[in-house]
Amino acid sequence: MNRLCHLLCAVALLGLSSLANAFDLQQLSAQLGKPSVIHGDFIQEKHLRALPQPLTSKGKFVLAKDYGLLWLLATPLKQDYRISTVGIARRDANGWQLLPSKSAGAEQNRLFLAVLQGDSSGLQRDFDLQLKGDAQAWQLTLTPRSLLLQQVFKQINIDGGELVQRIELLETQGDSTLLRMINSSAASTLSDAEHHDFVD
Repeated sequence: MNRLCHLLCAVALLGLSSLANAFDLQQLSAQLGKPSVIHGDFIQEKHLRALPQPLTSKGKFVLAKDYGLLWLLATPLKQDYRISTVGIARRDANGWQLLPSKSAGAEQNRLFLAVLQGDSSGLQRDFDLQLKGDAQAWQLTLTPRSLLLQQVFKQINIDGGELVQRIELLETQGDSTLLRMINSSAASTLSDAEHHDFVD
């Protein structure tokens, strides 16, 4: 499970403009917590220093504020993941299997949930946050404060309009990951199958 999934909750951003005030972190937090469900497609490019071409994967995601994230890889291999307060699970022939917890992974999972819940105070414990633009065209830059995250990330950039459009992870060792969110849309409820995947 790559580290990117822990930040995908950022797709919950739903733009609501404010004509009276400059767009700030408090408004961004409100947007993060607003949508109940987000559906969309993703294209992920992993740029490794040792390879001339990026590793590309594609799939679909379902983000539910009350449950977590379904990350459904379609290519180059088919694999389903679920991220929730319990941890990260992967689906196999026997159903959902919880993956072993590691200290760095647990820290990143906590980060993921902070973003999902619109908890800017939680993010500020681990990152310096810089927000530019307005609700229709904005960029949030996360610079890690904690030593653990500094060992992994140099910087994280999240760009969006009405919904998040692009997430870029710049790693300390020189590798990077670019995630493009496409065909994203908000919904009020999960389908029966999606609900089953979250609670099973």
